[in-house]
Amino acid sequence: MDDRLVRSVGVELSLVTVDLAIFTIRDGALMILLIERGEEPFRGRSALPGGRVRSEETLDEGARRELMEETGIDGGRLHLEQLGAYGDPGRDPRGRVVTVAYLALGPDLPEPVGGTDAAHAHWVPVEAVIGDPGALAFDHGRVLNDALERIREKLEYTTVAAVFCPEPFTLTELRTVYEVVWGRGLDPSNFRRKATRAEGFVEPTGAQRAQQAGRPASLYRKGDASLLTPPLLRSAP
Repeated sequence: MDDRLVRSVGVELSLVTVDLAIFTIRDGALMILLIERGEEPFRGRSALPGGRVRSEETLDEGARRELMEETGIDGGRLHLEQLGAYGDPGRDPRGRVVTVAYLALGPDLPEPVGGTDAAHAHWVPVEAVIGDPGALAFDHGRVLNDALERIREKLEYTTVAAVFCPEPFTLTELRTVYEVVWGRGLDPSNFRRKATRAEGFVEPTGAQRAQQAGRPASLYRKGDASLLTPPLLRSAP
């Protein structure tokens, strides 16, 4: 848009960026991928990976490119979906910037490698940053809180929990995903009954995996359903 036209109609130009809340489970903990900013503003502060969307890119393309450039992780390995838009005035000291946040999930993702304006990329336990609103640059603390609640809700009504599990997996490994994300223990027998009765949630492979103690565990893969019927509710006794 011509600058003279902008001035004449009083339109304020905004930049569009993407930010990514990327989760995985490692060593029994829910982890979030953070970068250390290598440039101002907030140089040296932790932030979610992301950056400006190029004029020729879709939002999804920009998100995948920024993920690769700042962390070295291929977005094709992830469950990726839009979380929401954030555009409060003052969220970025450089000017009016609207960001579209993405939620990404993957099973035991590799160590990231920082690049472009990210001095360093690393996995951090969610619990280490979720309670401190000033731990992250920009408004990324708010984005992280929203992303975490979205995951917790999706585990109730969708089959996305299986995305955290490398296939094939045991029902114990699947139950651990719920326990880690929800932050509470679940009854093993009750969970097994619900998971195996939910239509299209998991499919037995017919194989088993030896355990350190007890009988071998049956192995499963993700079924073809995207919604949980019936749902697995956090409030259930």
